[in-house]
Amino acid sequence: MTNASALPGQPRGAVVSGRATARAINVLAPNPSAMTLDGTNTWIVAEPDSDLAVVIDPGPLDEVHLRNVVATAEEAGKRIALALLTHGHPDHAEGAGRFAELTGTKVRALDPALRLGDEGLAAGEVIRTGGLELRVVPTPGHTADSLCFHLPADRAVLTGDTILGRGTTVVAHPDGRLGDYLDSLRRLRSLTVDDGVRTVLPGHGPVLEDAQGAVEFYLAHRANRLAQVETAVENGHRSAADVVAHVYADVDRSLWPAAELSVRAQLEYLREHGLI
Repeated sequence: MTNASALPGQPRGAVVSGRATARAINVLAPNPSAMTLDGTNTWIVAEPDSDLAVVIDPGPLDEVHLRNVVATAEEAGKRIALALLTHGHPDHAEGAGRFAELTGTKVRALDPALRLGDEGLAAGEVIRTGGLELRVVPTPGHTADSLCFHLPADRAVLTGDTILGRGTTVVAHPDGRLGDYLDSLRRLRSLTVDDGVRTVLPGHGPVLEDAQGAVEFYLAHRANRLAQVETAVENGHRSAADVVAHVYADVDRSLWPAAELSVRAQLEYLREHGLI
């Protein structure tokens, strides 16, 4: 058995629904897959002494899950006052419209097409609900509209798909861009160094106890993959599919289509910087 404390980011263990920090409760959606890991983590976030809560990423359009989120909040003595989206992928956002119907709340997102209500989300904005404070952190790269939410009181950051609790994230070319993603990782690293963030509450996978370690692992992984892709091109593997077959030979083939998206983003990055 692998010691979790020795793994990147120090994952907490099994992914389960329940309280993760003093202010955050996870409700795990029943949509496990190779891409969603154990399923989507829908986060209910609230001050302990408040009756108002914020939900981050309602998740897929699954009636049982959405009602379970509402019931979990009610069992904790909370009324859901607002929903936020980390990005627009269906496993995070498809259920938002139905969730708004169930709760009567607005849905705020960076992408105007995903908003239900007039307000969007802006970089550096501070969202206050029932005494809770969440800070909007722009983290494009996985997608153009990706955001994280800094929860200062718990020294935590809710990362959506920008950092996962297990494995690494796809840079979903062409919407996602590798240069943006590397900048976003560095931005998250500054939260761990300058703002004391210790805990990652991801969109998939277990909670990570070592936020800085997770970010450093991601940066190192990206640098290593980029070097591998550059070498593969130098050795004559020109198409994205050929590079995937060469560089990702030890990865489950069911993940190759996703890997090809990241390789396309890597090839674009290398061309932009005159490296190939």
